[in-house]
Amino acid sequence: MKSINIQKKFASFTAQWHPHQIATVDDMHVLLAKLKDEFVWHAHEAEDELFLVQKGVLEMHFEDRVEIVQPGELIVVPKGVSHCPKTKNGEEVWVLLFEKQHTKHTGSVQHEKTQTEYPKI
Repeated sequence: MKSINIQKKFASFTAQWHPHQIATVDDMHVLLAKLKDEFVWHAHEAEDELFLVQKGVLEMHFEDRVEIVQPGELIVVPKGVSHCPKTKNGEEVWVLLFEKQHTKHTGSVQHEKTQTEYPKI
């Protein structure tokens, strides 16, 4: 058991849309990711997903609306809800994610941004 400096962990990688694992809590991954521009429309049929914004402003697009998530705020995307994270004006947004270990990065959608392994940092 040791404390984790989240800012130092963010500084240790540059890849965007590629989550990095910093911890495990029961059957959940604690992940860090850097986001820029638009991701992929997708859903997780059996898992909720939590996004905590650390830096920047996240736009979480849903089929019927857009939620703006500011630094220090979080949003939970319920299982089965189609969503697409985006950023504006080329801004890089840093997020901390909580999701079950078996959650697929882009649900059932296969895309060039889909990741299957999350490096431990």
